[in-house]
Amino acid sequence: MKILVSNDDGVNAPGIIGLQGALSTMANVVVCAPDRDHSGASNSLTLTRPLLATEIREGWFSVDGTPTDSVYLGMNGVAGIEPDCVFSGINSGANLGDDVLYSGTVAAALEGRSLALPAVAISYVDRRLTYLKSAQRVAQMIAERLADIPMPPFTVLNVNVPDLPWEQIAGFKVTKLGHRQRSAKPERIIDPRGHARYWVSAVGSVADDSSGTDFNAIKKGFVSVTPVHFDMCEHSVREQLSQWLDTQKF
Repeated sequence: MKILVSNDDGVNAPGIIGLQGALSTMANVVVCAPDRDHSGASNSLTLTRPLLATEIREGWFSVDGTPTDSVYLGMNGVAGIEPDCVFSGINSGANLGDDVLYSGTVAAALEGRSLALPAVAISYVDRRLTYLKSAQRVAQMIAERLADIPMPPFTVLNVNVPDLPWEQIAGFKVTKLGHRQRSAKPERIIDPRGHARYWVSAVGSVADDSSGTDFNAIKKGFVSVTPVHFDMCEHSVREQLSQWLDTQKF
């Protein structure tokens, strides 16, 4: 199996080093990741300039672009392999519920959604990565069984690992996305030239951690595994919307 590894924390982040180390025991792994932190970049592509991809050591490529840029280049020959799947992470911090809308970690996996095997985004819910080995073991277990996972095309596994040593993890739970409250207001500052600028504030607190959600699984000590699809259409309201449009005069 050939695996392309990327992330949004940057090519030298501890999480991606840990992920590459875990997966290289069972697969041909090449890393193609941003040269710096791009957390919150979502699925953005760089279209205003050419990208630079530098091989900083054997099998490790640093890209002066976003997570999606990195996977796009890696899948299209820059990394020197035709990957079977993409693993993104290990992110330092959770990607639960609404976080997936902004997450560069999830976006990197989504860019690999068309490959032969499911793409996987892995996040460790605490930024300190105290028990990084737990997330590494989760990555290995998923990679070993990836070919047997029954999933429709263009689906990604969004995996979150609780902040626990391996022996205290309760198991795996297949989950749905929970929801957060609205995020805090931006923090206004004045720069040295007198211009108002704004820091984007912290994500909102948990609004829905009911049974079956990823928030609930993490709270109970389980690894959360959520299948995510790039199709954002709300199919349940299409018929109702069609009927409403039929009554409109143009």
